[in-house]
Amino acid sequence: MNLNQVTIPSLDVEKSVEFYKKLGLKLIVKSFPKYARFESPDGDATFSIHKVEDLPKGTGISVYFEDDNLDALVKNLQNKGVEFIELPEDKPWLWREAHLLDPDGNHIILFHAGINRKNPPWRINDDNK
Repeated sequence: MNLNQVTIPSLDVEKSVEFYKKLGLKLIVKSFPKYARFESPDGDATFSIHKVEDLPKGTGISVYFEDDNLDALVKNLQNKGVEFIELPEDKPWLWREAHLLDPDGNHIILFHAGINRKNPPWRINDDNK
């Protein structure tokens, strides 16, 4: 099994598309005003935005995008006017993360984890069941 796509809700798909294009995603489906889909610049995953009348209540959605040059990416986005709620910081779980919100308040985490993304020192292996 392979993760194909994540879809997030939006009150204004066109506004959200501009935000995610700034992040570096490539628009591949444009069905305004209801839907848009992107390709990730690396890998095979896709990401889409679907129009809703009301956003979910509560904690909401968190989406993680990994970049090998996180600090340079954040600086570049800041130069484009993107605001962050947390600048790059090393976390105890061995990831470096920066946090921001998209136009609908969805929590976006830009991060770099390298090998620790799927293989942290505390990973449970088959022989440790």
